[in-house]
Amino acid sequence: MPVHPLRGSIAGRRRHAAAVAVMTCVTVLAVQGPVAADGTSPPPAPAPRLDWSPCVGGSPFDCATAKVPLDHAEPGGRTIELAVVRRKATGPGQRVGTLFFNPGGPGGPGTVQMPQNYTAFPREVRERFDIVSWDPRGIGSSTAVNCFASPAEAAAWSAAKPVGFPVGEKQRADLTSAYEDLVRRCRRTDPGLLAHVSTADTARDLDQLRRAVGDPRLSYYGISYGTILGATYANLFPDKVRAMTLDSNIAPRAWTNDASDTASLTTFLRIGSDRGAAATLDAFLGLCGSTTTARCAFSAGTPQATRDKFDRLTGRLRKAPVGTWTYARTVADAVNSLYLVSGWADLAGRLEALARGRAPEPEPGPPAPPVRDPDPYLGEEQAAAVLCGDSPDPRDPGAYHALEEASAARAGDAGRFWTWAAAGCATWPASPDRYTGPWNRPTANPVLVVGTTHDPSTAYPNSPAMARELAGARLLTHVGYGHTALLNPSTCVQAYESRYFVDGTLPPPGTACEQDTPPFSAPRPSGGVSAGGGATAGAVS
Repeated sequence: MPVHPLRGSIAGRRRHAAAVAVMTCVTVLAVQGPVAADGTSPPPAPAPRLDWSPCVGGSPFDCATAKVPLDHAEPGGRTIELAVVRRKATGPGQRVGTLFFNPGGPGGPGTVQMPQNYTAFPREVRERFDIVSWDPRGIGSSTAVNCFASPAEAAAWSAAKPVGFPVGEKQRADLTSAYEDLVRRCRRTDPGLLAHVSTADTARDLDQLRRAVGDPRLSYYGISYGTILGATYANLFPDKVRAMTLDSNIAPRAWTNDASDTASLTTFLRIGSDRGAAATLDAFLGLCGSTTTARCAFSAGTPQATRDKFDRLTGRLRKAPVGTWTYARTVADAVNSLYLVSGWADLAGRLEALARGRAPEPEPGPPAPPVRDPDPYLGEEQAAAVLCGDSPDPRDPGAYHALEEASAARAGDAGRFWTWAAAGCATWPASPDRYTGPWNRPTANPVLVVGTTHDPSTAYPNSPAMARELAGARLLTHVGYGHTALLNPSTCVQAYESRYFVDGTLPPPGTACEQDTPPFSAPRPSGGVSAGGGATAGAVS
């Protein structure tokens, strides 16, 4: 199903699977542990117990529930539950330990998305590590933010908003009213939980889970928003980092607005999502126009003719939708569909249907994974509670239209989509526990940062920025398209990741890997590397 920007912007929670000045302020959150009201650092709560059992009969995945403090500064107070999932190492004789995975979001349910995407992990990683994921606090099957009395009430609230983004003054007013209503509902439900769903809270949960599986140090793979979670963990618990790969990054200072609570740009404009999506959409249209309609149904024979065809289509949709396919819905679908190169041909088919005046046929979702709850409630308020509490956005709802026009001037249709992606944050309360730095605390072992050159969500410049901001990190460039190298695979990237996770070996500085399967083409031989320092792709068999 199509994804609302606030829910699907960084997460990639969509039908396929499933962003700088010197830091001037360091808060008390920079210390490793939380600080209680009396100024002391309490001892951590006992590690949660994980009673693993098959998620459902015959499933290769095990499930458990972990209890953790709602407030890590008050470990003897209220507890909440985290839903956890595991796939044991397939080569147990060679087992290294546990690899924790966060699928992004914020708001990605790890208990669903890790099983859905399990085969995307490098083979050697699956052989040598138990892979564990979880629904972060506030999300999915964990103790969750839910501001509605029933699914029907939630659906009615969502249906009252424009799809994709607002077009025109009335839709902008409707969207603002809907989000003001959402904040009122959420403040009435569980304000205690809302105050403790920050990335820092989740990083402390992650350390509790590390202790629960008995690993002395953390091995972690985070994609998209999961890179901010990883960077936060690395600076709260720098001595506990064994190996950490951060894939499709968000620059920390852009996420935190340089530690300032007053923002003139939205989160996604600060991280360049509009520019990244515009460049990737332009590449999609150019590559489509360079091939035949047999491989890209929307091709008009040349790159420029195909770009012109897209502009004509969006212009027509502005005047008259095709069924429920409005201009805004079509742009939102196009941007979201750029996340996975494997879905580009399907996107081209939908655009061609619209160009011919037909509403595209609905596509089936991915098969349900064999877990306890393959379809948990994932209301928009769950992503908002984390994103809006952690990352400042303009507080005046009236400012977003001017930001939209400025972004559209440089990024076209994609700029309109990404400007409104954080509009729900305008009236959302800030988290009292958001982590704002420092980001350069020396870690026990260096972090591996992976960035894709044409990323429609977390634009590539975020990855070099992450590598610069973390102490001693190493950048690996994925020359390709889509959001995350994990889900747009490169055998070369996987080889480097496998070696790094197994024995800590980093790729040489300047290493770049090509994508295995370029868009609209037959697969080509994989494993080639363009690298500084004479790196090779075959480091891991």
